[in-house]
Amino acid sequence: MKNSVKIFIALATLLVGCSTTTEVISSWRKPNATADNYDHLFVAALSSNIAAKQAVEDGIQQQLQEKGIKVDKGLDAFPPDFNTNSAQRKDLVLSRIKSTGADGILTIALLKEDTETHYRPGSGYWNPGLRYGYYNSFWNYYNNWYPSLYAPDYYDETKVYYLETNLYNAKAEQLIWTAQSKTYDPVSISSFLKGYLKTIQQQMIKDGLIRPTVQTTAAL
Repeated sequence: MKNSVKIFIALATLLVGCSTTTEVISSWRKPNATADNYDHLFVAALSSNIAAKQAVEDGIQQQLQEKGIKVDKGLDAFPPDFNTNSAQRKDLVLSRIKSTGADGILTIALLKEDTETHYRPGSGYWNPGLRYGYYNSFWNYYNNWYPSLYAPDYYDETKVYYLETNLYNAKAEQLIWTAQSKTYDPVSISSFLKGYLKTIQQQMIKDGLIRPTVQTTAAL
């Protein structure tokens, strides 16, 4: 039987391994809207970077389809040579999306890229009251502190990407949920997707857009 709990509920397997940190800044849900019955999504990463767009859409498609959710990708419907200057652009875009039969449209847009600078103090400190551990032996004390006692203060920089995720009802073209998030220093698309999808799933559950999975045990 096909699972009726849709979108990001079944993405717990993405939590295995390292993932990039993503934090939701704000979110909004249309009153009484839910997405539990969505089983076919049109996913569009809104970016002029074709390689990144393809990687994100491919990654989301793979993960969701493994969980029984059918996914059509924006890049398949609108290839790089798609004529965006057409006078009938709106009708053409909407007709292509609706022809897929998707009941939901998921968009991911990069709002801005920023850099955060953090001050990191040196690693030395003094605790004259401490009388245990490496303090009890000269060599242990010396060996512990020598490499780091005079480590200089420094500043490090972290790349931060601000994203907006929207979910629309494909039939009515109405926004039913949106979230703004920021992702820190993604080292790869795969790493980004792990942290991003985990966070979006949790926020959708928190906002009441989808239900959490219910674990059951067999009767003895």
